[in-house]
Amino acid sequence: MIITKTPFRVSFCGGGSDMADFYREYGGCVLSTSINRYMYLTIHPYFDEQKTALKYSQNEIVHNIYDINHSIFRCVLNDKHISGVEISSTADVPSGTGLGSSSSFTVGLLHTLYCYKGKYVSKEKLANEACQVEIEKLGNPIGKQDQYAASFGGMNFISFHKDDSVSVEPIVTKGETLRQLQDNLVMFYTGLTHDANLILSEQKKNISHKEKTQNLIHMCGLAKAMKCSLENNDLADFGNILHESWMKKRELAGSISNPRIDELYQCAMENGAKGGKLLGAGGGGFLIFYCPVEKQERLKNQLRLKPFDFQFEHDGSSIVYIGDKYWED
Repeated sequence: MIITKTPFRVSFCGGGSDMADFYREYGGCVLSTSINRYMYLTIHPYFDEQKTALKYSQNEIVHNIYDINHSIFRCVLNDKHISGVEISSTADVPSGTGLGSSSSFTVGLLHTLYCYKGKYVSKEKLANEACQVEIEKLGNPIGKQDQYAASFGGMNFISFHKDDSVSVEPIVTKGETLRQLQDNLVMFYTGLTHDANLILSEQKKNISHKEKTQNLIHMCGLAKAMKCSLENNDLADFGNILHESWMKKRELAGSISNPRIDELYQCAMENGAKGGKLLGAGGGGFLIFYCPVEKQERLKNQLRLKPFDFQFEHDGSSIVYIGDKYWED
């Protein structure tokens, strides 16, 4: 048996600029971090080698991998010519909550299958191949940031270049600054889920509008400003940047926010938060706020949402366990 774990991510600033329709024209960038919440995948040879068994939110047993319902499983297993196995996935957080679970699954599945075949794969290759699967082969209207965040791990400034290349630059800052940032961040689960593809489809369609394009350009500038504040070990403006970025992002598509999210956000800003955002494509999932420690109890009491504890993570997709196996030649 082989077990891998791949982290989820929190995107602070620049989301949306990682979509090809934008970065191929203007270049894009995001600042994000992976967190200690994971997608776990296990694989081992199936008892009946003529069948392939998959366990996720549903169970599938098929004779032919072309008959798999799960699109990512079907695409990747077909590409890697792997069958006769049993693969199970388990996640710390459900899908549709804005933490990049779909891309963490794709990165984790690729990592698991490469390991199963006895092959080393770099973080860069994992991320790039996950993008090819989700965006090019499956045609999902998403960007590239989640795949790179999940693969590389850590807090990074990720740039998306006009030639489709991607560079990942770790944020260099003092440990004390990271601890202070960690302490001042609080996350809450709204209880709402969303279909990221529907929201991103609307956002993608809107990119051609001049006003939306200017919003994304401005958000990239804010991501760079946030990078500078961290590298200068000065968090004084972090909350303000987070707030301004959210105000710009919510204008990219009508479905990114809703009256309930707006109400919760306003409540947070009136009770100690310096800034915040809804994570992921929008519509639901998790809200994160930058709030001084001494004001967090009041914030929690007023929001009346379930807090979600997390820590920054630094490893990215990794192999947890390798048991006995006949390696493929």
